[in-house]
Amino acid sequence: MSSLTLILSVFSCLVLLAGGPGLGAEWPTKPITAIVGVAPGGMSDVSTRLIVEKFKDRLGQPVMVSNQGGAGGITGLRALLSAPPDGYTFSSGALSSALVAPFLLNAQPFDLDKFFFIGGYCVQARIVWAKPDQPYKNWPEFVEYARKNPGKISAGSGGSQLGLDVFKSVAKKEGIKLNFVMFKSGGEASTSILGGHVDVCETGTGTPAYQAARQGKLIPLIGLSPVPDPNFPNLKGVLDWGYPFSMTSDYGMAMRKGVPEPIRARLEKALKETLEDPGVRTTMFTMGFPPRFSSGKDYEAMVRKNVADVPRLSAYVKDVE
Repeated sequence: MSSLTLILSVFSCLVLLAGGPGLGAEWPTKPITAIVGVAPGGMSDVSTRLIVEKFKDRLGQPVMVSNQGGAGGITGLRALLSAPPDGYTFSSGALSSALVAPFLLNAQPFDLDKFFFIGGYCVQARIVWAKPDQPYKNWPEFVEYARKNPGKISAGSGGSQLGLDVFKSVAKKEGIKLNFVMFKSGGEASTSILGGHVDVCETGTGTPAYQAARQGKLIPLIGLSPVPDPNFPNLKGVLDWGYPFSMTSDYGMAMRKGVPEPIRARLEKALKETLEDPGVRTTMFTMGFPPRFSSGKDYEAMVRKNVADVPRLSAYVKDVE
């Protein structure tokens, strides 16, 4: 073997070990798509747009947001899995809630091994809201009113099947009958509660409903999460009241398995750097949506735990309409 042939052979091996040309160095060469599994206006949508706007500076290509809401986020994840594993499509938002939705909707669960997790960017609490002109001003008053008016209270949910089912578990524990309504996003749910189209509604922190509550236009009744909220320090959560289930929406990003690791790593790095951006951090804190980066490995562990915990909740609320 000549010296030139040997050199070329060694170089070829190094390229293959590095993931091949274009996998880490040349990628991306065209715009990237971020699939958001809720309608425009929800926090998955708003937070994704805020973050990916900064990706262009770090990746050299724009990221286009594609809203594909429906079925508690299932529609968006199915769209992700149907996309080619070339690094030009990822999903973003409350993925933990979307991945548990099939268990709560009697749909085929996702195979988590088909996902390649980029990283997490926030842990969101969920809160039940009411308008100040309602006859109940706190949680005990609401429960008492609901018991006296079975089936007359409409209760909305802002795009999270898990949030809705935790709300259902509370209603079952109290023996109250509510008319539950699922919206495609926290934005839609916020519009409905503010417009008086539903009596109470659960949404995540940072949503328009949350901002309205900070202005006194809505009142918080109960937190569905074990995470305290600094803007409502006296608000009790479901665990404080002795209910058996709670939840958080763990926001992050994922691709389908098969995408080369160098591409996933570049997106993880872009996400981490974006969450360190002072302007992004200030905006997210102002929205009541504090940023918290977690690596792809840590985010995957968080998601897998949430999915493993769901069957017990699903069994508990299966008879609640």
